[in-house]
Amino acid sequence: MSFPKNFLWGGATAASQCEGAWDEGGKGPSTADVARYNAKQDRKAITLGSNSTIQGVKAALADQDGIYPKRWGNDFYHRYKEDVVLMGEMGYKCFRMSISWPRIFPNGDDEQPNEEGLQFYDDVFDELLKNKIAPLVTISHYEFPLELSFKQNGWLCRNTIAAFERYCRVIFNRYKDKVKYWITFNEINIIRHSPFLSGGVLADGIKNMEQVKYQAAHHQLVASALAVKLCHEIIPDAKIGCMIAQGLSYPKTCKPEDCLLAQEHERISNFFTDVQVKGKYPYYTEKMFGKKGVELVKEPGDDELLMEGKADFLSFSYYMSSVSSSDPADTARTAGNLVSGLPNPYLKKSDWGWQIDPVGLRILLNGLYSRYEVPLFIVENGLGALDTVEPDGFIHDSYRIDYLHDHIVEIGKAIDDGVEVMGYTPWGCIDLVSASTNEMSKRYGFIYVDLDDEGNGTFDRSRKDSFFWYKKVIESNGEDLD
Repeated sequence: MSFPKNFLWGGATAASQCEGAWDEGGKGPSTADVARYNAKQDRKAITLGSNSTIQGVKAALADQDGIYPKRWGNDFYHRYKEDVVLMGEMGYKCFRMSISWPRIFPNGDDEQPNEEGLQFYDDVFDELLKNKIAPLVTISHYEFPLELSFKQNGWLCRNTIAAFERYCRVIFNRYKDKVKYWITFNEINIIRHSPFLSGGVLADGIKNMEQVKYQAAHHQLVASALAVKLCHEIIPDAKIGCMIAQGLSYPKTCKPEDCLLAQEHERISNFFTDVQVKGKYPYYTEKMFGKKGVELVKEPGDDELLMEGKADFLSFSYYMSSVSSSDPADTARTAGNLVSGLPNPYLKKSDWGWQIDPVGLRILLNGLYSRYEVPLFIVENGLGALDTVEPDGFIHDSYRIDYLHDHIVEIGKAIDDGVEVMGYTPWGCIDLVSASTNEMSKRYGFIYVDLDDEGNGTFDRSRKDSFFWYKKVIESNGEDLD
């Protein structure tokens, strides 16, 4: 088992979960800023869209008493230099981060960009490059400008494409000499599960949510293709990819109906990457839309644009797998990020009930490469766990080391199988706020941040045991995993 010499080892974060400074530096409000933490109630309510009405969101935006952890994140905005030095100490080759759209265009469609926001990212990129770390930048990562939600209901409106194109043009021109790896949308398929989180879509007056989800998704797919074309024009030596939330679903038995259901889950999972990598809607689109009552509205030239703006690489998140069963009596559910399935008796679970399946990552890598034959990039993977600070101040997270060790082994095996893998950036390399539950206590990082779910703490950073282990992994290019 060996990794390519140019393999991009690193870590991954998102502006909406770590930057903080939600009302500083000229930044406008985003969908992340109204995600409330409440230990006694459903913390997913606004995040997933069940409370995403104009009235509900505006009330959250004006709320001075509630706890909104993404408004402060882990304070990366003020502490990025310290964080980048720690990443450099680990030996990162690559750091996946995102640009906050409303930090560049506070209202989403302003006539001129916010120079203070642009300068902030200039400073971050300069610090990364000084430490020999290549930025991998996600253009849109669960942080949609709220003013565009109020004005035109987010990605449901075709006009949002033009606003996004302007945003992309500005950042490509500004950072063309500093950023050579880009991703258009984070987990673009999550709009199927949370149109507010992923697309800034409000629920007011919606009668057919399936129609809304796929129409908004079409606008995102067109915008993604436009971004790919723009990037190739402005930064010819750059690579720009798509990104999807991935997971496997195994048939519970060899019963043909179980296998068909697992195949259906795979087809739905690959719908968005079919469009972004192959450049066209897959053959089953018409039947699928018919069953859902969806009548997709396209404009002339959309299909041609999708073909012209195909992604250079396919990146994805992978945390867990599940099981498919055609038996109506199988109702038990396993926990998951924003999706879930039936439990697998052969797998262990995390503190949050997510099933741990390293071998599934190898299966997935082989399946995706066979289907698309483009480079693959694992840009999210990791273990959310309850870390304990010992009396001596250390965090002994052997469970995280075990999780990452087993997944890296399977990545190496997939590479030996012949799969082209660009890199590996474990999620939440420094502790940050959870996307779905707004918790700080669900920790992924190699770096501990002294902060609790309600925002209490010093924000001080400290190295976990996994920090030193991952440093050794990178130094040896994956050969020393002990």
